[in-house]
Amino acid sequence: MADPMLIAQRGDIQCMLLPDKANRHGLITGATGTGKTITLQTMAEAFSLRGVPVFMADVKGDLTGISQRGSVGEKLAKVLRERGIEPDAPAAFPTTLWDVFGQQGHPVRATVSDLGPLLLARMLNLNETQAGVLQLVFRIADDDGLLLLDMKDLRAMCQFVGDNASDFTTEYGNISAASIGAIQRGLLQIESQGGDRFFGEPMLNIADFMQTDGDGRGVVNVLAADQLMNSPRLYATFLLWLLSELFETLPEVGDLDRPKLVFFFDEAHLLFNDAPKALLERIELVVRLVRSKGVGVYFVTQNPLDIPDSVLGQLGNRVQHALRAFTPRDQKAVKSAAETMRQNPALDIATAITELAVGEALVSFLDDKGRPGVTERVFVRPPASQIGPITTEQRRSLQAESIVAGVYEKTLDRESAFERIKGRTQANMADEATARQKAQEMEQAAQSSDQTTSRRGRGEATQAESQAPAGGGLLGGLGDLLGGGTRRTRASAGEQLFKSAASAIGREVGRQVIRGVLGGILGGRR
Repeated sequence: MADPMLIAQRGDIQCMLLPDKANRHGLITGATGTGKTITLQTMAEAFSLRGVPVFMADVKGDLTGISQRGSVGEKLAKVLRERGIEPDAPAAFPTTLWDVFGQQGHPVRATVSDLGPLLLARMLNLNETQAGVLQLVFRIADDDGLLLLDMKDLRAMCQFVGDNASDFTTEYGNISAASIGAIQRGLLQIESQGGDRFFGEPMLNIADFMQTDGDGRGVVNVLAADQLMNSPRLYATFLLWLLSELFETLPEVGDLDRPKLVFFFDEAHLLFNDAPKALLERIELVVRLVRSKGVGVYFVTQNPLDIPDSVLGQLGNRVQHALRAFTPRDQKAVKSAAETMRQNPALDIATAITELAVGEALVSFLDDKGRPGVTERVFVRPPASQIGPITTEQRRSLQAESIVAGVYEKTLDRESAFERIKGRTQANMADEATARQKAQEMEQAAQSSDQTTSRRGRGEATQAESQAPAGGGLLGGLGDLLGGGTRRTRASAGEQLFKSAASAIGREVGRQVIRGVLGGILGGRR
């Protein structure tokens, strides 16, 4: 069994965190500036010394100092002498820096499919109806064998489902354009905040969080979260995804002599603010069962009321820093914190919470039988490493010497939903263009055929006219005789007289013929 960890003391009173009970989770609370960050750093050092890897989010940028040797200044030395605390020898601890945006550490990525519709709906702040449509989008992508890896895949998939909503109604249900639009707007908002860098490949391998150095000390994984905090939902969703990934990846190990990993969840209130019931149930399930995977989870927040009762009841190790009872809600928080800690007959916990100095805390750790220890008013020990952030040069040096250097820096973009849908669209456009071209060729061929037929008809008529005799034969002569012949340009006086007589005779003969024909038709006498 690993040695107990001395976290806080006052004189002869020592508060020891037992490594075999550290996976029973914990809670660190207190108002701003009361010493929560120092407590977190001290606990992380204690775990690292016992070979336990640690993950913690660096919200204020102060925790990177754990990678450098610390020093005790004159002011701190005076405070420690007054409190009767002998500091540990200065030490640095193996540290790996991470950053979702890839600027202050190694990039951290997850695929859209791995994140899932439940956490993504939380990130996009979707209502119940919109979240249901998002689940349908994931289901359709799975059924069609389309991989959702990065943000452009999800956007292309949403557009594809929206454009073809009528084709999916019978099998999957109604898909409203309004819900698709809400999802697309949420994705654009996440992209504008830089969240699109979180989605993609290579995806984080959880095993890289669980490393030890050559001396057997656990590696402290520090996530740069100062910029990430500008997107609170992205921050909370990312940490919850990490916790869920640990739960789903690690095997069951039961109770160990020390945890396989300790996970500090800073600014934990962001995880529970306006969280839907389904998500709260998911968090409660993960927190309750991840203990059997050898993972200890420690929530860090200002007010114990930020944690739902269903989760709060599973946090056995407590460190309570000062709370200020300025408002009715603050007073309720003080009362709640006092009631949830094991009572000490020699201590008025509710009063002490409002009187604690910076670095002072009420501590109750689980004993060797798993029972909450009696609450003690003690001082948290200072860390052996540097208090405060490191320089840019030190950060670069840590990244270059890291065991995962070069593993996550280069992104991968293999064929996924975006490329497949784009290929389908281009193929459809090519088919349509081919069809249009064939239609145009057929139309041109038809027009050409009509023109050829017309020219052939005109040619035959011309040819017939050209082959007719010049004089017109007997009928032609008769036509000339009756005045229907070809008109001449000039005629003599005799010809004109002859034509006039011929015309009169022709008209009389014509009338006689017509009367004879009509008489025969109408039954008249001959």
